[in-house]
Parts: sequence; C-alpha cells; structure tokens
Amino acid sequence: MKNLIRILFVLLSLNMVITAQEQKFTIEDVVVNSFTTLAPTTLKQLQWLPTEYSYSYVEKDDNGAMLVKGFATSGKKAQLVSLITLNDKLEDFSVKKQKSFPKIKWIDDLAFHFQVDNEIFCYTVDDKDLELLATLPEKYEAVTFSSDNKNIAFVKENNLNLVINSEENIQITTDGKYGITNGLSVSRNEFGIEGGIFWSPKSNYLAFYHEDLSNVTDYPLVDISTTPASLENIKYPMAGGTSPVVSLGIYNLNKKEVIWLKTDGEKDQYLTNITWDPTEKYIYVGQLNRDQNHLRLVKYDANTGEKIKMLFEEKDNEYVEPQFQLEFLPNEPNKFVWFSQRDGFNHLYLYNTEGEFLKQLTVGNWVVTQFLGFDSKRESFYVVGTKDSPLERHLYKIDFKDEKIVKKLTSNVGTHKILAHNSLRYFIDDFSNITIPKEISILNEKGEVFGVIHKASNPIKKYDVGEIKLFSIKADDDSTELYCRMIYPPNFDESKKYPVIVYVYGGPHAQLVNNAWGNGRYAFWFNYMAQQGFIVFTLDNRGSYNRGLEFEQAIHRNLGTVEIQDQLTGLKHLSSLPYIDSERIGVFGWSYGGFMTTSLMTRTKGAYKVGVAGGAVIDWNYYEVMYTERYMDTPQQNPDGYETANLLNHIKNLNGKLLEVHGTVDPTVVWQNTLQLAKKAAELNIPLDYFPYPGHPHGIGGKDALHLYNKISNYFLDNL
Repeated sequence: MKNLIRILFVLLSLNMVITAQEQKFTIEDVVVNSFTTLAPTTLKQLQWLPTEYSYSYVEKDDNGAMLVKGFATSGKKAQLVSLITLNDKLEDFSVKKQKSFPKIKWIDDLAFHFQVDNEIFCYTVDDKDLELLATLPEKYEAVTFSSDNKNIAFVKENNLNLVINSEENIQITTDGKYGITNGLSVSRNEFGIEGGIFWSPKSNYLAFYHEDLSNVTDYPLVDISTTPASLENIKYPMAGGTSPVVSLGIYNLNKKEVIWLKTDGEKDQYLTNITWDPTEKYIYVGQLNRDQNHLRLVKYDANTGEKIKMLFEEKDNEYVEPQFQLEFLPNEPNKFVWFSQRDGFNHLYLYNTEGEFLKQLTVGNWVVTQFLGFDSKRESFYVVGTKDSPLERHLYKIDFKDEKIVKKLTSNVGTHKILAHNSLRYFIDDFSNITIPKEISILNEKGEVFGVIHKASNPIKKYDVGEIKLFSIKADDDSTELYCRMIYPPNFDESKKYPVIVYVYGGPHAQLVNNAWGNGRYAFWFNYMAQQGFIVFTLDNRGSYNRGLEFEQAIHRNLGTVEIQDQLTGLKHLSSLPYIDSERIGVFGWSYGGFMTTSLMTRTKGAYKVGVAGGAVIDWNYYEVMYTERYMDTPQQNPDGYETANLLNHIKNLNGKLLEVHGTVDPTVVWQNTLQLAKKAAELNIPLDYFPYPGHPHGIGGKDALHLYNKISNYFLDNL
C-alpha cells in the first residue's frame, strides 16, 4: 500500500511538472500580464541619494508599500517611510488615499518631493514632516524643479509659469495660445529634445523654448465620440512645407525679466543641445540648418542675449544629428565634452569654451551610448557603450590621458543599464540577457561587485517556450554584418517544416536585436505565436541604430530600398534552412515597421505571403518635416526618392494577404497615409484588408489592445 502511494505521488508530481512546463500563453498574457505577473520583478523607483553612498527603492510587503534605503558598502537596508504613514500625512491636506507609492525625487539626503494630482509635497525623513510646496492650476503640464529644488516651473495653456519658494506665483509669458507655445518641447522631440525648460546650475535663470507654429499646416483629427462628430486641429508640419519657428528666452529670477537670444541664421533652423555654462554667464546652443547638414555650436551671453562667438561647426553630406547637451568638466568650467559621429561612430571630444579642439576622448568602431562623467581626480571617465558587441551594453572606465586604455567594469555577457552615483564611486548595474531576466548589482569604480541587491526569478519558467538564438549574416555586399534573432517553437523538430513570421522595424533610432531579456507585449506575442507553431525572425537592416554612421546613412534619400535588400538577404538565409517552409513567410511591423511591412508585401514580387502593418507611413510627403527631411531631404529636392518610396505606386503589385490597421486620431503617422492606400487599392480593385481603431493615437491601448492582438494573431493563423 505504501509503495502504491509512493508511485501515485511520483506520477502526480511528474504530471504537475509536465503540466507546468506545457503552460501556454494567452492573448490576455500578451496584452495585460506582460507588464505585470509575467514581467521580471524589480526594485521600483530605484535611485541614488544625492551625496550619501546609499540608494532608495520602493518594496512591498504584507503591510503594503515601503520606501527603503540600501547602503552601497554594506548591503544593509533601513525603512524610511511607509505608504500608510504617507497617506496619514496626506489626509491632513484632504488628499485622497494613494494606492501606490507616489513617484519621488530626492532634494537632499533627508528630503524628497512628489506630486499627487496638482499638488506638490516635500517629505522630510528625519522629522517625518510633510509640507505642501505648491498647488498647480488645472490643465498644467511640463512641471520642472530648479537645480536647488526651491522653485517650480510649469506650463499652463501654452504659457510658462513659475512658483518661487512656494510663495510667489509668476506668469512669465502671455502670448501662448493655439500655435504658440512657451516652455514645451519643440521640433516634435527630434534632435534629443525632451523638454522645453532649462534651469541654470545655480537656479538664477530659466531658459525656455518659444515655438511659433502659426504658419504650420493645421491637420484635422475627428472625434466620433460626440454627436455630431467634432473636429480637433493639430499643427502638423509635413515634409517640404512650412516649419515652426523656434526661439529661446531666458528669464532672470532676480530682475524678473525675459531676454531673448539674438540667434542668427534662417528662421526655420533648429535650436538644440541647450546647455548652461557652470558660471551662469553663458548659454550654448546648437544651431542646425533646415537641411540638417550643417551644425554650428554658438555661445551667447545669458544676460543680454548677444552672440559671443561660434565655437565650431560640423558638416556632413547626408546629415548631422546632434542629440546630447554639453558636459562640462568638474572644477574646470572652461572645458566640455561634446558628442559627435564625425569619425563614423558616436564618440566623445574635448573642447574649451573658446572653441579650441583639445582631444578625442573615445575612439574605435563602436558607439558611446552614455557619458557618465569624470572621477574626482579627473584621471579617468566612465561611459556605457558597444565596444564588446553591438548586441551588448557595458560600463567602461577610460584613461583621460590615453584613450586606448579602456577597462570594462561589467563582466556578464548581455545588456547592462547603468545608474551612476554623483560621486562616480559607485554604480547600480541593472543586467539582463536572453536567459537571465534581471540582476541588479552594486559596483564600485574598480568594477568590484559589492553585492547583488535583486535577482528576479524567471517569470515564464512554467511556460512552454522555445529556444532563442542570436546570430549574424552578411549583407549583399559580403562584408556588412546583419544581426538576427530567431525564436523557435517549443519542441522544435528540425525534420519538420515551419512557417515564419518576420517582425520588422528597420528604421532609424531603433535596434531590435540585442542580448537582453524580452519585455513587453511584442516579446510575449512572439512567444505566443511560437507556441502556435511559427518561427519568429527579426533582422536589423542597414538604417538601424547603434551601428555607426555608414550603416545608418545607407538609407539616405531612398527609404525602403536598402532596407528591403537586407530583409531579402534575411529571407534568403531563412529559405536555406531545411526546416523553413519558404512558401509560408509572413511579416509584421508598426510605424516605420508598418512602412517596411507594406513595402515588403508590395515591392518584393510576392516573397512574403501575409503581412500586417500598423500605423504605417505610406507616402513620406505626409510625414513630419524634421524626421523626413533628415533622411529624405525635401520632396522638392528629392522627387525621385519620394516617388520610389511612395507605396501608393506599388500597391498594384500586392500578391498576398495584407492587413492595414491604424488609429484614427494618430498624431504621429496621420491616418491619411493608410486611407490613401485603401482608396488606391479600391481604385485598382486590389484586395486589401483594413481595420481602423477609432479614437486611438499611434499605439492601440486599453481594452481595444486585446482586439488588436487577437486580430493580428488570427490573421496569420488563418492565412499563413
């Protein structure tokens, strides 16, 4: 009897293991759980304290959320404040109870500020005191704190406002309205622009963008939720059309007045790389011409707005793309670090404030993705980059006197996201690769690991997943490496034939293939489709990011041509594999990937059987000035390039099943793109499938995302 019980127990345990290993993903997993239960656990709001060698994060226990502090040198931790305590304090200000710990930012080692709705608070850890710093009006945006954390700037109705020391409220500008903005991001967030407010180092000045879009074309977005439907116009500068006019103002907090930089050059130039001098006497501006092939770095007087001098200029036959502010050397306000791709790869250069080139700080056929700063003695500096592999990111320590002396401080093969302490003596290393979900460690300046402070277990270990392989193939020039990723079905059998779904983006500023844990909806959708019996393949073609200027500029003036060649090289590789059914190749992509999907379905003579394109650019005449003219020049300058890339000219060649989906209020790739394609297909009697998502912008969110992923999945299941 005991033996029988043991046998039954073993069989039951074995069945549980098999069942666990064979668990399948659902579309609900893809849409909802990919961000929650299936995402690797992490340390939420992990950040360094300003000076103390400690970090903070929010953890959750049986009593709820708690802000804790960890000590870099010992690994010990201390509790700072619980959400329960914070809610009790907030109740005194008639603020509703928060369900999760609010997002905080440290003011100093003992106090942090946070925002709840339109109210901003400061909490002091040692005396457990909560103070209301400011109450913002309704419809505010772009909230920023001064460098000393005493003043708050924000934008209301396109005008810049200021709260000084929680007491004085000042409206800095008055001309804001539809088509005129102050303090907001400009140039549609190109050129590394992420905001429109720039505090000076000592908080005595506030620089801000002013953007005049009054002559830019209105574009209509239709809201069908009202009766009758209503119209909302947005300013959308299309390629070759009128571009916004950007200027830069500086508000003096002591004099309480605004001066404007007297920038020279054409009105429709771009103003980028806005950087304050450490002394607050000067401000530096990158001035890029509309053709985007000539950049001038110009120094201005912050009190008068007068131009001091042009420090240097950069020119390129294709384009110059500035994306980073100047980084001044500690204790040497007359020297700064400048990012440039002038030698073919994104590297660092040292200049003085008179514009004299001093030396190149990093060299080689690799890309610096992040500059972290100099050590206290200025003997070395730290960067994150691709020196070991384009598929990886590592932390490097580089000798200031000899740029060839480079020490890699991170050792594990994969992707390291680095957060440096202000002292640069310690680093938080958030690491993953295709098999390790997440490990967070503390490193010192020598690369020594002080301890792993978080290690996530595999969140999909109970699921039946296939193997992931990273590899490279040669482009048709027999020299360029094209990196690829292949996701295999579970229980892959090389003797069988499998259909393939190619997931593509293919455009600038994106790298899909890397040695990192896959997160988000796409990653889980890949695994979901692999469980349905598909191989999922991705190739980063020329034009993709972090491979150097020649690789990225190969697509210039001819979007969709070299990219197609490289994707067909990937298709040729797939067809050479005995387990690939070359008659059943599908393709899916969104945005630029939608453009690529539609291109591959219409410009490759039926090489792909099924395609799903989301938010696709169809005609580059309908896309924005800044992005399009960088890569295509204007339609007037490059009519042949625009004509070749225009998919309205190629829809007649569609030989397969193609589904286009698009959000009807997309402000990024306007709906007109795929509507024109649908119209052309109807005129030519070409069978094109189409589904609009009413009320959605460039991405489809909310409950409709479930419908979207079901639709995409079923389209491949039914037709491929």
